[in-house]
Amino acid sequence: MPVTEKRFQTRMPYHVHDKLVQASEFLGATLNQFIIQSALEKAQSILEQERVLNLTQKDAEIFFEAIENPPQPNEELVKAAIRYKREFLDD
Repeated sequence: MPVTEKRFQTRMPYHVHDKLVQASEFLGATLNQFIIQSALEKAQSILEQERVLNLTQKDAEIFFEAIENPPQPNEELVKAAIRYKREFLDD
């Protein structure tokens, strides 16, 4: 039978435990449910912050202008492309 759950153990000061128990009881959840849900919400928030690119209006205009009208590659970019092709694409 495949394992579908992982166990997580942690140590915490008594005052932290007491506060978590109080909050979980307020929501009508078990301590385990509360901790898992809280950790999941925090993880989702952090991952979303890493995925979203926040730009000022001016920065967004510059970004989209560069996408719509890309500049010609400079010498360093051409050299990098050649090195990449040699290292990863040539047999």
